[in-house]
Amino acid sequence: MRPAAACRAGLLALAAGLASGPLFDPGPAAARTFVFCSEGSPESFDPARATTTTTMNAAWQVYNTLVEFAPGTTTIRPALAESWTISEDGRTYVFALRDGVRFHANARFTPTRPLNADDVVFSFARQRRSGPDGAAPGFPYFHDLGLADLIEAVDAPDPRHVRFRLREADTTFLANIAQAFGAILSAEYAATLAAGNASDDIARAPIGTGPFVFEGYRPDQVLRYRAFPEYWRRAADDGEPGERPDGLVFAITPNAAVRLTKLRAGECHAMAFPATGDLDAIRAEPGLTLLALAELNVAYLALNTTRSPFGDVRVRRAVNLAIDRRAIVAGVYGDAGILAQGPLPPGIWAYDADLPDTPFDRGEALRLLAEAGLAEGFDVELWYPPVSRPYNPNGRRVADMIQADLAQVGIRARPVTRSWNAYRAALYGGEPALMLYGWTSDNGDPDNFLSVLLGCKAALAGGANLARWCDPAYDRLVEAARRTGDRAARQALYRQAQAIVRHAMPWVPLAHTKVHLALRNDVRGLTMDPLGRHLFETVRFRAAR
Repeated sequence: MRPAAACRAGLLALAAGLASGPLFDPGPAAARTFVFCSEGSPESFDPARATTTTTMNAAWQVYNTLVEFAPGTTTIRPALAESWTISEDGRTYVFALRDGVRFHANARFTPTRPLNADDVVFSFARQRRSGPDGAAPGFPYFHDLGLADLIEAVDAPDPRHVRFRLREADTTFLANIAQAFGAILSAEYAATLAAGNASDDIARAPIGTGPFVFEGYRPDQVLRYRAFPEYWRRAADDGEPGERPDGLVFAITPNAAVRLTKLRAGECHAMAFPATGDLDAIRAEPGLTLLALAELNVAYLALNTTRSPFGDVRVRRAVNLAIDRRAIVAGVYGDAGILAQGPLPPGIWAYDADLPDTPFDRGEALRLLAEAGLAEGFDVELWYPPVSRPYNPNGRRVADMIQADLAQVGIRARPVTRSWNAYRAALYGGEPALMLYGWTSDNGDPDNFLSVLLGCKAALAGGANLARWCDPAYDRLVEAARRTGDRAARQALYRQAQAIVRHAMPWVPLAHTKVHLALRNDVRGLTMDPLGRHLFETVRFRAAR
């Protein structure tokens, strides 16, 4: 989850050239076009550059990975690789690619060959490159996960096989490359763009092997695809009866009430993240269906430990004690919320149910602030997200409740926000001192929370550790857990790591959520996903009666 300013500029340029005509007027849902009322805009169409859920869900329509998570699960299954082998020492992975997988085409590019090993090598090699300072600002998530250091070599023994050589065994490797940044791009398309001095267009006009072909985008309004008739999995009988959509539209609608109005009017077939207060009405409405799933996510308030006074653990503890988290969960999340005690959600196998609760204790918060020399309190900006998210349905309301709580101990918090893309850019750039954010797991592994959100590599500029907190002892535990395949040993290491976080308090953990999706009754085959993916490959329209 990181900013991509250059990509955003490119998307705006692309939109300026394409923003006329009916392509960008979603209007009432066409008979065979599936319209999804989404909550936000992607920041890039290159999933290796930015992995927010909005960007990820835009990418999953276009791209495939070598291996993938079966829809609705965290179980890995074959995708572009039909099989793979792992060496006894756990350091060498060889993937056998499917035969005859076709890439999309667009006005600039027509593929001359199917997918081969060169495409896989290209897709990973471009992310492994580092700049002069050792960083790769274009692909920070790949580096946050430590993959640039872990992968010793990627090569192609022949056109149908790809070999990864790791510097050490890593039990998270398969789950990591099944994430969106592991999408396989066309090396041939990249070469065509480079020859035309247009390499940045790979993030503006994506070419992949997925079920839908990118057609166009108007920022903050609409994103349009058409079905790919040569999709490698299309010929298979997926068991879903009904009519396949011939196109897919994301009608970008940040306001939940407006999304619901569009759904009721038939202007979209499904909507993301209905407001908590609307759930009962949706359940009771004959023409609508409400789906629900406990996602693997966490909402939190990050305290930037590089910004005064949050480098002082006493201040961080005071903030934790001053906030009535139970009231926030009850008032904002309702039945869809679960009080968070730490970074891991209960659905993750390494979750520590015995982690001590942080009480609501204003008296102790005042005592700690006085001990830290802040008896008169202090002023701070409190940043909140401007759009509903799976982990936070109402950022402004959460911010207002936190503001009121902090005021009782003399902390004068002023709510601040920006547009969603600018908000993320500011957070990943390290600008705010106090910020609301959250995370939905990319792969269902504890490492995806503990390493990506709180590890030392991720605390560098552009990383997902927004608290910029780095504890070497914590890092050693998390890295040791990645090197063993023994789940009991990993769990013991992760329990120690969670205890360190609980003591240091770089966050105020808020909630884990049950996420909802509303759809019209003429839709079938749409499955909710614990990893926050919106997958439309199996969507069908019910046959008219």
